[in-house]
Parts: sequence; C-alpha cells; structure tokens
Amino acid sequence: MNKSQLITLLSEKTGIPRKRAEVAVNTIFDSMAEALVKGDRIEIRGFGSFATKVYKPYTGRNPRTGEAISVPAKRLPFFKVGKETKEKVDHKALSQ
Repeated sequence: MNKSQLITLLSEKTGIPRKRAEVAVNTIFDSMAEALVKGDRIEIRGFGSFATKVYKPYTGRNPRTGEAISVPAKRLPFFKVGKETKEKVDHKALSQ
C-alpha cells in the first residue's frame, strides 16, 4: 500500500472528502517525521514503534577497489514491529 492508496482507503472508510483525508494523512506523517528529527520516540500500540538510531563513524572499504573510506556518524530512523502486528502477519503467512 502506498500513500495514495492509504488516502483513498481513509476517505472511503470514513466518508470524508479525499482532500480532507489527504490533509489528515500528511499531517500524521509530517508530525511523525518532525518527532523523529527531534529525537522523540513514536509508539503506536499494537502496530510498532519508531525511533532514531545513532551510528558511530567507522572506516569502511570500497568493495571494488578495497580502498579504505571514512563513513561519517549518522542518525537513521528505525522501526520495531509490535507484537500484535507481528502475530497477525505471521498467522496470515502460516494459514496460506
């Protein structure tokens, strides 16, 4: 499912106009992104949680040349699936 499909589904299930559904979805995603930028953790019970992970700088290797390259420190978003979602997905996979 992509963002457009999510907006359509929200519009159909709630009966709100598509434009309002689009504003709602964009607001949620923008708020989540802002929270992650600030270093906040986002938890959606039953679905999962989002957080940022800090990676230290390290020296890597170019796989083609073998040359050493310096990889800078970085913060990346990380998603951990919730128990209920994990069980739903696993149950569906096993029953097919």
